Amino acid sequence: MHAYKPITGRRIRFAVVGCGRISKNNIEALKQHAGEAEVAAVCDIDPAALAAAQAATGAKGFARYEDLLEKADIDAVVLSTPSGLHAGQAILAAEAGRHVVTEKPMATRWQDAKRMVAACDAASVRLFVVKQNRRNATLQLLKRAVEGNRFGRIYMASLNVFWTRPQEYYDSAKWRGTWEFDGGAFMNQASHYVDLLDWLIGPVESVQAYTATLARDIEVEDTGVLAVRWRSGALGTMSVTMLTYPKNLEGSITILGEKGTVRIGGLAVNEIQHWEFADKRPEYEKVREASYATTSVYGFGHPLYYENVLRTLRGEAEPETDGREGLKSLEVLIATYLSARDGRRVQLPLEY
Repeated sequence: MHAYKPITGRRIRFAVVGCGRISKNNIEALKQHAGEAEVAAVCDIDPAALAAAQAATGAKGFARYEDLLEKADIDAVVLSTPSGLHAGQAILAAEAGRHVVTEKPMATRWQDAKRMVAACDAASVRLFVVKQNRRNATLQLLKRAVEGNRFGRIYMASLNVFWTRPQEYYDSAKWRGTWEFDGGAFMNQASHYVDLLDWLIGPVESVQAYTATLARDIEVEDTGVLAVRWRSGALGTMSVTMLTYPKNLEGSITILGEKGTVRIGGLAVNEIQHWEFADKRPEYEKVREASYATTSVYGFGHPLYYENVLRTLRGEAEPETDGREGLKSLEVLIATYLSARDGRRVQLPLEY
């Protein structure tokens, strides 16, 4: 194992790189841990975005990433840049001895993601992949039910992501909707749901997919369907579209097992809509409390996610989602795209 040097006796210093829409969630989450963490630097090539981030944080601003790594007094970088840039930026950070927290997906290409893990290993720095939805109260309850074997054998799982992203969304930045920097509806918008396939149900045996670009003027898919077989024998489906009229409708998961049936729906897996198990337990209060009203498809998991990041960097915990854990959902995503492109069933793992 690698010798990670714990950071103790002071606040951990983060740089937020990329000051677009998701950066605000990271900045806000770090503010909630102000006793233990601080945003010490921000970085963006867009002067307006950089100025706004500086105003929000009071941190030092850098227009060039290389300058940030060379001059800023920081322990870790938070990459909220276009997905296709994550690999190169993570590797540079590792070589500069900085820990890396990257937004999803960790990379848009399989080999890039593996290079990120290898570079962070070689430099003995931590690589964290943000999977904040795992921290949602609804999914925590579901995870505990699966781990407690309350479903018995799981037969089927079904996931739906029926959201909308108008053409203006894709036009708002050149990198959006491109293969190199973004990925499509599965890889970008629905990647937290793809993550649930492995995290909740277990290792995936094979996938078969169709994807389509039906309405948006973009390189990547705006709509897709995926059929899944898990190694356990369970079967499942995932349906994703960014074309729902007129606004986001549903982000849901349904699990059907031998001794239990659960459906978590709402806009972003935020409402427990059905919760029934053969072993009755007095947990209905908890189940009701876990359903929270949300105005945001990001959920409220970022502050909880950073709790684990901070504890790990202080040497008190292990990462919940490190680079290797991030590879699992990326592997399913890459298999999905290969299947759709080649019209064939793709088996996992991609490499032996």
